[in-house]
Amino acid sequence: MDSIPKQADTSASDEERFEDASSKEFNEKAVDEVIEQVAGVHIGNSLNTNTSASSEQADKFVDCKSDAESDEEKNGSKSESRDDDDFIDDESQRDWEKGLTEEEKLANKAKADELKAQGNDLFKQGEFEKSAKVYTEALRVCPVEYSAERSILYANRAAAKTKLNFKPSAIDDCTKAIEHNPMYLKALLRRATLYEEADKLDESLEDFKKILELDPANVEAKAAQTRLPPKIEERNERLKEEMMGKLKDLGNMILRPFGLSTQNFAMQQDPSTGSYSINFKSGN
Repeated sequence: MDSIPKQADTSASDEERFEDASSKEFNEKAVDEVIEQVAGVHIGNSLNTNTSASSEQADKFVDCKSDAESDEEKNGSKSESRDDDDFIDDESQRDWEKGLTEEEKLANKAKADELKAQGNDLFKQGEFEKSAKVYTEALRVCPVEYSAERSILYANRAAAKTKLNFKPSAIDDCTKAIEHNPMYLKALLRRATLYEEADKLDESLEDFKKILELDPANVEAKAAQTRLPPKIEERNERLKEEMMGKLKDLGNMILRPFGLSTQNFAMQQDPSTGSYSINFKSGN
């Protein structure tokens, strides 16, 4: 897996959206409320509170997710649709880390390095789902100020997700890696490839252009510069034909009550502007 790049990394990657599907938890609070309403018996929550407190004391490396979840549970605002096992909120983590001492940040950084190494080993063993989970744990403890380290963690998680064929999420992770390190060639190359596979050809071409700016000799980017423009033109022509077909159907529907159709009109394109004009065919 990746190590911290001191300069543009020109090596190509064969690693390829891991979306942890988090199981829906049973809503004990809702059940308690129903029992209280029916039986008139108050059900306390002291056991859960004590368990949570002891767990927090036992865990030396507490990430911002645990605090955020506690706040959401208190406010009743936890989103069931969000994949909490995969979601990383850098800004919330940055705010949370303001309360940490430098010593605590260094301890969290060391823990993140350990987790990254574990994730790398799992990846090499083909345990892509487990490695993605470990990279997520590392991201939750690695201080946001360590941009290079977080960039690698996002890129490594993107590689695991790609192997799991979770490509849209892998693209998101590549984007986060690039935000932390705009010169990260491996993340750019992976995202460019994923964009092309997702038929996002314009985005793919832009990434390959950026790669050539950083590494003019990059073979894959050079090939993409030749391969993608014709594919983009072909796609645009196909989309134009589909749009014209829909416009024709709409025109026929509007003209039908008047005994006319689009066959009664001629459409001509202005070669200088590319725009179209529609004229009525006389004698029809």
